[in-house]
Amino acid sequence: MRKQLFIQLGGFMAFSVLMGNAMAAVPATEAAQLGTTLTPLGAEKGANADGSIPAWTGGLQPDVALVDANGFLADPFVNEKPQFVITGANAEQYKDKLSPGQLAMFKRYPESYRIPVYPSHRTMAAPQAIYDAAKKSALNTQAVDSGNGLSNFSDSRYYAFPIPKSGVEVIWNHLTRYRGGNVRRFITQATPQTNGSFSMVHFQDDLASPTDVADLEKEKASNVLFYFKQRVTEPSRLAGNVLLVHETIDQYKEPRLAWVYNAGQRRVRRAPQVAYDGPGTAADGMRTSDNFEMFNGALDRYEWKLVGKKEMYIPYNSYKLDSPELKYADIIKAGHINQDLTRYELHRVWEVIATLKPGERHIYAKRHFFIDEDSWQIAYADHYDGRGQLWRVGEGHPTVHYKQQVATYSVEALYDIIAGRYIALGMKNEEKRGLEFGFKATMADYTPAALRNAGVR
Repeated sequence: MRKQLFIQLGGFMAFSVLMGNAMAAVPATEAAQLGTTLTPLGAEKGANADGSIPAWTGGLQPDVALVDANGFLADPFVNEKPQFVITGANAEQYKDKLSPGQLAMFKRYPESYRIPVYPSHRTMAAPQAIYDAAKKSALNTQAVDSGNGLSNFSDSRYYAFPIPKSGVEVIWNHLTRYRGGNVRRFITQATPQTNGSFSMVHFQDDLASPTDVADLEKEKASNVLFYFKQRVTEPSRLAGNVLLVHETIDQYKEPRLAWVYNAGQRRVRRAPQVAYDGPGTAADGMRTSDNFEMFNGALDRYEWKLVGKKEMYIPYNSYKLDSPELKYADIIKAGHINQDLTRYELHRVWEVIATLKPGERHIYAKRHFFIDEDSWQIAYADHYDGRGQLWRVGEGHPTVHYKQQVATYSVEALYDIIAGRYIALGMKNEEKRGLEFGFKATMADYTPAALRNAGVR
């Protein structure tokens, strides 16, 4: 009897341990590295071997520089000069720290494309509540449905895998990064011709976090990552068109919900094409829906391989590019944005390769991502066509909005190196306002019925 009880008890304990392991993404001893040897979001806290990448000491503080009345940021590094400039003539010397896409850009534009390299600064910072959420994610969140969804995540909400073990977990950190709660931005998009001529499309983007939608029932938000509404404000032929997205966490079980309001037709329609390689809004065919924010949406059409970590020169602290003193014509040039306004620094990145699964469809057969270890934002994204040819090269130029302690993109540029054209998205230099944080949101603002009213403002 005693032996049988021991066997039963042993079986129960083994089951309990198994269940405990199933609940935890990493053991508590490993999660304890967050905030000690690792930053609270999972980056290596220490400097690199020669000190060219400094140690993380907390990031930019909220009062490091001024934010004007319209929400535009002053540049904390305004007096710094480039340490050196990479050009088509010397790119081979630095190829181990450049992406294949960057090397291709030097070949495509050998005279004009350049990478000015500045001193590196570990500027990423987030509120303590976000650090706490990342720790909670590390202990509880798991990937389910072959990595296409998350379990035990809805209570933490941010940075699903701060100590990632696979490529899909690294990409999940980009998708679940902190965006600042409820954020409204007034931005522009340009798709220049090969000679550099362009016209602007203006948007108002509203992003609402489920935790900051006052009247949202918790159980209804368990599989919602955020609500997103985008209204075209100019030019007149497009003004009043509105896109609404309910971004789900597990898009394999519950696909993204999207609707569009067409101002000319005065009709609201479901928009299943707002996903994967569906066309981007008013993008002249220059980007797909999942090119927005460098990558977004469902993961299920690709196999995700984690290559590892490496040091690279990536766009960073792009405050100059975000300056309200610039005109859009200062930024938009033939072939690529004005590289004299950009800033690159040496940082550690995660390298992930996405390969289209057999039987799945997407215009990109392979995608090569490089993700900043501090912010989990994608810095570079190289896209290959079905023939294996490099087609489009994406660069995300980031800033840290130090007052709100959140990383954002100043400009997302996607270069078609075959056609010699590109799209630049996110510029707000000539707009009346920068980013607005903390606007009040209700569920009534994010229903299909609300689209018509949004379009006629």
